[in-house]
Amino acid sequence: MPGVFTGTGVLKCLLMEQLPKLRSDAGVAKAVRFQDRKHPCDAGMAKAVMFQGTSSSAGKTIMSTALCRILRQDGFKVAPFKAQNMSGNSFLTPSGEISVAQAIQAEAAGVLPTGDMNPVLLKPCGDMISEVVIQGKPVGRLHAGEYRSRYVPEFKKAIIRSYRRLSEEYDAVIIEGAGSPVEVNLKDRDIANMRVAKMAQAPVLLVADISLGGVFASIVGTLELLEKDEREMVAGLIINKFRGGLSLFEPGVEFLEKRTGKPVLGVVPYIPGLGISEEDSATQRNQGGKACLTRDEQQRETAYDRVAQVVRQSLDISLIYSIAGLESNTCAGLGTSTPC
Repeated sequence: MPGVFTGTGVLKCLLMEQLPKLRSDAGVAKAVRFQDRKHPCDAGMAKAVMFQGTSSSAGKTIMSTALCRILRQDGFKVAPFKAQNMSGNSFLTPSGEISVAQAIQAEAAGVLPTGDMNPVLLKPCGDMISEVVIQGKPVGRLHAGEYRSRYVPEFKKAIIRSYRRLSEEYDAVIIEGAGSPVEVNLKDRDIANMRVAKMAQAPVLLVADISLGGVFASIVGTLELLEKDEREMVAGLIINKFRGGLSLFEPGVEFLEKRTGKPVLGVVPYIPGLGISEEDSATQRNQGGKACLTRDEQQRETAYDRVAQVVRQSLDISLIYSIAGLESNTCAGLGTSTPC
């Protein structure tokens, strides 16, 4: 993979047993209706789906990486996209710097990373100051107080331009949100979550981390705090980092689907030692600022295949394809790019 990583670490995954999918027929019917939404693809643009989270470290980066790999395996030309990222770890592409997370996702997708995949990168410098990188090019330093008044309009233009270019070039774009979409004190300047979903007309898959508890409150609370039109864009729920027997969570699936009216698309197990980091500032503080990425290309390729297999076995990928308006180009579920 060409470029220079400015973070180090070890990338490794554990292959998990096939897990049953948990969902209800009522939830499926509601989710499939998303394929009837008016979509920019109708004008020859890419299909899109967006992962948002109930919090930082919920698993958006991992889900995006896995789906990029799965789509590649199934014969699609796919690109990752994250409108704005705050990260101290960057990757140097031929067109400039982007976050390591989007470089990882591009490699998982089998495409060269470009500045359009992460059009706005904020690299913290300390004292509420960040270096601003737009479409791969450093443009100066930003104080937090200047963010909304001076920079947001410029950022929005860059995001729209970058997404449009990707959408014209690829079959599918996998969009990753940032943090939570319902930080009410920040929402008027949030250009990484629901504004992006609306721009791309992308159905949203909401990811929640069950490992620390509180998953029901985080999902119900997130949906409650979304505006009505935003809530309607959420096409399904994903439970991440689950430990134990899935039968124990069946009442939880029933509760969530009944309470929210959204299908639970599956339950992804906790994968110890995964090593594909959640590329946001909160996670980096916990990890000492290190990006989990090995320089060994074969190890990385093996890891992408393994995490894709876990996610493919844990989620209803066919339903996700239906939600996004995609049709598999290959033998369903085989994880191969060989056409049927």
